[in-house]
Order: sequence, then structure tokens, then C-alpha cells
Amino acid sequence: MLAELFAAAARGCRDRSPLTQRLLDDAAGDLRRGGVTTRIMAGSERDREGAVPGLRFAGAVHRLVLEGRAPDLAKHYPSVGGQPHLPTLWEDALPALEQHADLLRHRIAAAVVQTNEPGRSAPLYGGLLVAAQEAAKAAGRQVPFCVRLLEVGASGGLNLRPHHVAYRLDDTVLGDPDSLLVLDPEWTGRPPADLTHRLRVVGRAGCDLNPVDVSTEDGRLHLSSFVWADQLARWNRLRDALDLAATDPVRVERSAGPEWLARQLARVERDVLTVVWHSVVWQYVSPADRAMGRAVLADAAARATAKTPLALLVFEPRRTDGDDYRFELLLKLWPAGISLNLGHGGGHGTPFTWDVTPWE
Repeated sequence: MLAELFAAAARGCRDRSPLTQRLLDDAAGDLRRGGVTTRIMAGSERDREGAVPGLRFAGAVHRLVLEGRAPDLAKHYPSVGGQPHLPTLWEDALPALEQHADLLRHRIAAAVVQTNEPGRSAPLYGGLLVAAQEAAKAAGRQVPFCVRLLEVGASGGLNLRPHHVAYRLDDTVLGDPDSLLVLDPEWTGRPPADLTHRLRVVGRAGCDLNPVDVSTEDGRLHLSSFVWADQLARWNRLRDALDLAATDPVRVERSAGPEWLARQLARVERDVLTVVWHSVVWQYVSPADRAMGRAVLADAAARATAKTPLALLVFEPRRTDGDDYRFELLLKLWPAGISLNLGHGGGHGTPFTWDVTPWE
């Protein structure tokens, strides 16, 4: 079973990370033979698909490389200046796996996959502009609302500063042109909003069951280890996002989403649009917590007024035909009663196509 999960994870990396695909394919074969990977994965034999044991294994191995514990393997990892040579990857991985089997087993058993992808700030930024302006129109205001941003499943909080990111569009820069983090949103079309208006964020908070403290080296290594090492654009983007976070810290509270959200939404701010945001987290939430979260949001929505509007903005995968998924940016506004599918894009936030339709 575990070997099959590794093989499935390898297929998920196809055309996106040849290095991770080969590592997981070889590890799957090693599991079938009862090799060192069996010892490393001891205790995880009954993992289900949602526990993503293959990605936890790949992240733990990448962390060894980042820490300088696997010099022979490092020559395959672009994240530390290497160049993959897939035919000899497993041969060079084996000494590190043998030497650090106990450490790897401990880390894999304790690990929760965290891909706090800062590229998702690009669709978030556009969606916030739309939300602030649509809420203002519904309230008869001339000026867009200021925003209070509440993120459920925030991980390290890297997407809690969208107004401090630079978004490069042709010869225009949105957001903060002096930001340490510069994104190419790769937008097809544009959000249905006046892009000359500045996004004003007056409050930010986040929660996560396993928050990552990005002010520490351990936290930075943890997030970095789950970026596929041969995706250098993502790697560099994360580096810049971590540097930005160091200049603009935002605490992520350790809490389950529904309880935290209920506390946050109990506090109402006048003339501020409160936006509940989450991205690629819904699949990890239990059915019970999903139901509780919906109830908390419905209660707050019933209390929203033109002076205290509420929005839900999410970027989550939705099943298309067959077994395929695409990531869609969805917006609901209360009390305006607006429900929009703003568009769709890659799972890491870029590229993104703005294509507004009703959210059904």
C-alpha cells in the first residue's frame, strides 16, 4: 500500500518535478524490496493518501540536503546549486538514507506537509481589489473599503501581506513597487476592478493547526524542504517571501479554524470589509470542521451590514471532468448577496486567468 502511495505521488510530479518523481519512483521500488525506505517509513505503513507519505519523505530528504548532511546527494539538487543526473540519483541517495534513517523516520512521523506558496498572493490581491470595490458599490460608497484579512490554514502566514508585494504587469507594477517580493502574476485578462485603487489592509490574522514560525531557521527550513528542489522559480519566490516576512511579521495562531474564526468574527469593525481567506486547505479539513466553519460563517453573514460587510475569498481545487482538478478563485459578499467565480489558475497561484462567472 505504501509503495503504491509513493508511486502515485511520483505520478503527481510528472512534468513538474523530474527530480522528485524519480526519487519517489525509486523509493517505491525500494519499499517493495524491503530496503532502507521500509525502515525510514516504519510507523507510517497504514497512512492513507491524504497523509501524503511520499511528499513527507521527499521533504525530509530535501531538508537533509539543505542542512548539508547529504553532500553526495546535494549535487543533484538545484536548490543548493546542483544539477540532477537521474540515472544515479538513487545510488547517491542511499548513503544518506542509511546514515540518517532514524532522523528521517522521526521527521517523517512528525511532519505535516506545508506548501505555503507565496505565488497565491497574486490572485488574492486581485480578488481583494474586486471585493473591496464591489462591497463599496453595494453600500453606495465612492471609495473602496479597507480590508481586514483573516486566513484559515495560514501555515507560515506568507500570504497575509498581499499589499506589501509587487505585482509586475507589462510596464505597470501593482502593490508595493519597493517590495522584497516581486511576482509576475502571469495574468490572462484582468480582475474586474479599478487597478489604480490602492489596496488598504488595516488588519491581519491567521490560524493553523500546525503554524510555522518563519522567524526561525527551523521554520524556514521546514517550508523550504517542501518546495520541489528543481522548481527554482518557486524556490526563489519563497526565499524572497521569507525575507519579506522578516521585515513585516504576522503571528499565526495555533488553533482549529472554526473556533478561531468564531472568535475573530465576533469582533465587528465599522467601515471595514472583513475577508475570510483560505487557499488549498479545504481538502485537509475534516467534514466536521467543514460543517462547523460553514455555520460560523453563515452566522456572521447574517449579521453583516452595509457598514460592516463580510466576504469569503477562496482559492481551492475543484474537480473537472474525470479525475482532473483546476484551481478556482471564488468570492462571496454579504450583505450584497454577490457570488462570483473570478477565474482559475495554477495551483501555485500563477498563471491565472480572470474569467468572471456566477459561483454556483
